[in-house]
Amino acid sequence: MQSADILLTNGWVLTMDDRRREFNPGFVAVSGPDIVAVGPMAEAARWSATQTVDASGGIILPGLVNTHTHAAMTCFRGMADDLPLMDWLENHIFPAEARLDHGRVKTGTLLACAEMILSGTTCFCDMYLFEDAVAEAAHEAGLRAVVGEVLYDFPSPNYGPPAAGLAYTEELIAKWESHPLITIAVEPHSPYLCAPDLLRRCGEIARRHDVPLVIHLAETRAEVETTQDRYGVTPVRHLANLGLLYPGLLACHGVMLTETDMDLLQAHDVKIAHNAESNMKLASGIAPVPQLIERGICVGLGTDGCASNNNLDLMSEMDTVAKLHKVNTLDPTVMDAETVLAMATIEGARALGLAERIGSLEPGKEADLIVIDTRQPHLTPLYHPASHLVYAARGGDVSTALVRGRMVMEKRRLLTLDLDRVMHDVRRLAEALRQELPDAVGP
Repeated sequence: MQSADILLTNGWVLTMDDRRREFNPGFVAVSGPDIVAVGPMAEAARWSATQTVDASGGIILPGLVNTHTHAAMTCFRGMADDLPLMDWLENHIFPAEARLDHGRVKTGTLLACAEMILSGTTCFCDMYLFEDAVAEAAHEAGLRAVVGEVLYDFPSPNYGPPAAGLAYTEELIAKWESHPLITIAVEPHSPYLCAPDLLRRCGEIARRHDVPLVIHLAETRAEVETTQDRYGVTPVRHLANLGLLYPGLLACHGVMLTETDMDLLQAHDVKIAHNAESNMKLASGIAPVPQLIERGICVGLGTDGCASNNNLDLMSEMDTVAKLHKVNTLDPTVMDAETVLAMATIEGARALGLAERIGSLEPGKEADLIVIDTRQPHLTPLYHPASHLVYAARGGDVSTALVRGRMVMEKRRLLTLDLDRVMHDVRRLAEALRQELPDAVGP
């Protein structure tokens, strides 16, 4: 008899490994932070455990990976919907962001962490302000996170001038380098808000410390036109000219890409974070994801922030992604459920440079996993679990979540956060913003 700390049993196990093995019914054994066994239920009898989780015929799969968001923007959810992009940014979002500080960002991020755990996300990549507060919130919530301070050519409400932003980033790298769940990334906002010298320096820091480089890229037609006017090339070619296309780069959005752009991304093994719902809501366009995947480019899923989505539910995002590209191409075979589920799990982990640690259920990997309760009318009957997860499941169907072997949710109860307190604090913050910015926030 072998010993484990947690034994998850009686589930339809989707490993998402290279062979896409499934075990129905199957089990997963967890010892400390790691997965130590995965297989058919007949082999579970070899294991004893301190705690057993009966999946009751549900689905056991890797935790979902959100490759792009702005977590603290939960406090701006619904603040200024249905507006043109620049009006939304300049007259509502930017004034609200100017009122942020370390405490407010942490407050909003704690709510984001609660929302993500409750909907099955166990790892997220964040780009925002006061990112030390984001790291603190993720640590308290027990979530895995890749976080980076947004860098641009104008002063930040956090660090002030751009040069100070680079120093702040290096301080974050030093502070969190030994943390088992927190990875610091270097995150210049975009080619149109960052001068070439700033972009080069960001690339140098990312390579020197061997951390991800994350950037918004080719998100809108206006961005492409601005870059072409300034530099005579597309944003992708601009980064290529600066030597910034390489396997450690995560490009967020990639909506307005030419065939040459996609060839460059493929040649340099650049990763993409696809944010379909945000791109739809802001009318940015539809990223050519099927063409990217055909080229072998790694594409993960992101929700973007709650001011432009308005949720952090990757279950919802999967459903939207699959259907959006089918109707856009008039081809029902495009973006099948297995492909989309991989984007939310193992491909998302690969996009963040974490595929050796998470993204699939395999012995030796860290135990980031979730359980879906399929005892629901909308999940009955169950023929194909990937199809159910993409087209029928909801965030509220996630019953259990583990991150690095630690139970962060059990039977829909958060174990690391006081949800009532978190929501109370964000409501207080929203009321303060109403008082401070009546024109931007509204009554």
